[in-house]
Amino acid sequence: MASSSITLRYSSTVCQLPSNSSTSWSFNQTPFSVSFPSNLKRFGRLSIRSSSASVSAAPVEGLAPAISLTDNAVKHLKRMRSDRNENLCLRVGVKQGGCSGMSYTMDFESSENTKADDSVIEVNGFTIVCDPKSLLFLYGMQLDYSDALIGGGFSFQNPNASKTCSCGKSFAA
Repeated sequence: MASSSITLRYSSTVCQLPSNSSTSWSFNQTPFSVSFPSNLKRFGRLSIRSSSASVSAAPVEGLAPAISLTDNAVKHLKRMRSDRNENLCLRVGVKQGGCSGMSYTMDFESSENTKADDSVIEVNGFTIVCDPKSLLFLYGMQLDYSDALIGGGFSFQNPNASKTCSCGKSFAA
């Protein structure tokens, strides 16, 4: 049985709720709920983080990853990573700009640069890292690679794009 706790961050103060407080929670349900007394006085931002002592990072069977890679993309990314002779992950994201308003970003980086709020996605033995804001625009995207002389390189199949540029490197959502 996993031991769980609720941590509250109220402004800059962090506290754990005692079991005898009037706040109640249940961990036997998925999703679980948290309720607070109606007389809770709050003057700042309140964030709740749930942690569990035994969290499994294994993918859920039948559930597609947030960002997927084709076999060709995995082969090419592994070859590029091995050329650098380092154990790197791929950071993908979006930024303002490009022909359609937003453009894709993609670069190798050390796994040590991963931030606490980044999503870490394992696909066919390859690690993809994405910040939470970019993931809103990239969720469900598939990254492909082609070595064709014309139109080759990485391509993005993004179900969230309402329109894409002919270059395929920028989109609108």
